[in-house]
Amino acid sequence: MLTPIRTVAPAEMPVTLAEAKAHLRVDHDDQDDLITAQIKAATAWFDGYSGILGRALITQTWRQDFASFTDRLNLPLSPVISLVGVTYYDTDNLQQTLEAGSYELFADARGAYVTLRPGQVWPVTFYRPDAVTVTFTAGFGAAADVPEPIRQAILLIVQRLFDGTDTSIDVAIDRTVHALIAPYRRSPI
Repeated sequence: MLTPIRTVAPAEMPVTLAEAKAHLRVDHDDQDDLITAQIKAATAWFDGYSGILGRALITQTWRQDFASFTDRLNLPLSPVISLVGVTYYDTDNLQQTLEAGSYELFADARGAYVTLRPGQVWPVTFYRPDAVTVTFTAGFGAAADVPEPIRQAILLIVQRLFDGTDTSIDVAIDRTVHALIAPYRRSPI
């Protein structure tokens, strides 16, 4: 399985500039660019395939490539909202779109995956590392749909960045952030 690629970024951040400024008790616009950059940095620490949660926070589209079809095509992010489509390279190395009625999306304790519907057969693919591509939409939805503990953890990281790294409350913030996100971390089974 290759590294997933985000094809459509989220339209918004899980925390707005106004929410961050209120949390920081900043009532001027002089540092809006700085605070916006800190929101993006904090969000990136949590969000997506490389984020520590292993989850998509805001609705976004991803592509996962596989070397071949298998019984279970595991998707690397959760929560998966929907499948956009499945494509593959046929034996002539031409890209084809798999009929949507031949597969379905499931989720279990290990995460979301694509599998065949009963009575269906995966097509034969050309030998290449990206022979099969699953495109999917993942995320909690809009910013308001992101669980509040994750949003609060983002605000705490923004506060830490805004205040500087040599504050006396760093350890307390670290512990609080990890406690807030613990229920949402994806762990292997």
